[in-house]
Amino acid sequence: MSARPELPREFVAGHKRRRMMDAIAELTAEQGYEATKIADIVRRAAVARKTLYDNFDGKEDLFLSAVDATMGEMRVVVEEACERTDSPEEQVVAGLEALLEFIAEHPAATRMCMVESISATRSSARLYDAGMRDFVDLLSNSALDNSELPETIEESLVGGVAWILQQQIRRDEAERAVELLPELSQFVLSPYLGVGQPRETARRK
Repeated sequence: MSARPELPREFVAGHKRRRMMDAIAELTAEQGYEATKIADIVRRAAVARKTLYDNFDGKEDLFLSAVDATMGEMRVVVEEACERTDSPEEQVVAGLEALLEFIAEHPAATRMCMVESISATRSSARLYDAGMRDFVDLLSNSALDNSELPETIEESLVGGVAWILQQQIRRDEAERAVELLPELSQFVLSPYLGVGQPRETARRK
């Protein structure tokens, strides 16, 4: 029997880092950041304590890395979904759908990002704020007409969407996030579709 080929060291190291980030996401979703201990993480990730400290400075560094990575993944899936459509309205719906699908597929990771990170540490709160600003910029840079709307409209809309999603996640219903697509699409688009148009026209759209 031929020997099993050895996996590249970089692949093994990357896989272990991913396991540790997944572990802290799962544990913070289950019991909160404060209650999660290093011993819990290494046990869940099936790695040695030394392996964790070889890759991260400690629990907070691991948590911040996991939050940052997940925020980046969320942003990429939304941007890619928007790029596959033409009109601004279609981009908003496609972006929201991609975000909701991501949340449904990664409930622990999104709970870590959208709920736990807000109050876990000051640095994680700053990461959350930066992630929200990315989505505000994405909406601001769309071709939707906001010329007659308040300057803070995108911040208000992104904040409203985040609040609705946080309630869904706190109810342990992240897997059903996609069901919110019609409601959230109308919530985000209605201010733009109503600008300078009769109310009946805006409603038909």
